Amino acid sequence: MATVVSKPFGVTRKGESVTQYILSNPGGFSVTVLDYGCIIKNIIVPAKGGPVDVVLGYDTIRQYEDDTATYLGAFVGRYANRIKGAQFTLNGKTYPLEKNDGENHLHGCFARKIFEVKPVGDGILMEATSPAGEDGFPGNMKIAVRCTLLADNALRMDYRVTCDADTPVNLTNHSYFNLDGGGDVLGQKLRLYASNYLEVAPDLCPTGRILPVAGTPMDFTAGKRIGKEIAAPFPQLQLAGGYDHCYVIDRARGASQSICAWASSDKTGISMKVYTTQPGVQLYTGNFLDDTPGKNDIPLQKHGGFCLETQHYPDSLSYPDFPSTILRAGKVFRASTTLRFFTGKQCGRL
Repeated sequence: MATVVSKPFGVTRKGESVTQYILSNPGGFSVTVLDYGCIIKNIIVPAKGGPVDVVLGYDTIRQYEDDTATYLGAFVGRYANRIKGAQFTLNGKTYPLEKNDGENHLHGCFARKIFEVKPVGDGILMEATSPAGEDGFPGNMKIAVRCTLLADNALRMDYRVTCDADTPVNLTNHSYFNLDGGGDVLGQKLRLYASNYLEVAPDLCPTGRILPVAGTPMDFTAGKRIGKEIAAPFPQLQLAGGYDHCYVIDRARGASQSICAWASSDKTGISMKVYTTQPGVQLYTGNFLDDTPGKNDIPLQKHGGFCLETQHYPDSLSYPDFPSTILRAGKVFRASTTLRFFTGKQCGRL
């Protein structure tokens, strides 16, 4: 049985009180979530050498407010990832969006929104609204994010949104994982259950081409160290300064959630498996993290964390062959992702 404890986490510049919610089980596994952006601030995994915090983050609300680029731990939307040219056309009308990534739109404002929170079962339910026109999107949207601590050291995140007008939607959590608990992640191992990935242009928006990973440094199907080929003279890696690509998940037929990733640390013995209902997973290797102080004033560093952002494909409205991201008025969009943590030999060997 999980317990939920709430504690104050400061006040925003707008005068909004921020609360942190600590979900924990009797075995010492815990997850701390803020009502500011549904940010996952800590994931504490009990390991042989002691508890390890396996996500990057900050110690104060001011640091989260000042961070407008990395989205550490945040729930992002209305549209996770990029929309090229910061505009889209739907039902014959063109909608201009906020340009917050060069000429493109990236992620949106949910990471800076205060959510209403209430305990539900072994977790919490976080709810908010997004008024028509926010970030440029049509329709009044209702958002619900449920975080549940499962008995086997797992965190399940369920998303549910509705809107009173047709609108695109793409949601994800933007946690940066480091299973060593510090340093860079280049020596940590990763397997992706994905035989294809989306090619990107120089602005990191997709070109529309879905390419096989086989025979390229993009291939994680057998598992390898994250840094093994990250500096290879491969154009896609050179464009991004590392990995920043959406992988097409090899979905298990009939499964509600399919495994999409397995990561592990030889240093701590911690492994993590990721399961999702979504069609893609964005692997990002912290290529643009800088020396901004993180937790305990320890500077963040390039490749200091990796993201596994379960989501629909970026810029889907530009490519009819991509899975649709259009939520029709009065309909419900649902998605879920589970992070399951193991220590020692519980998970097998990657």
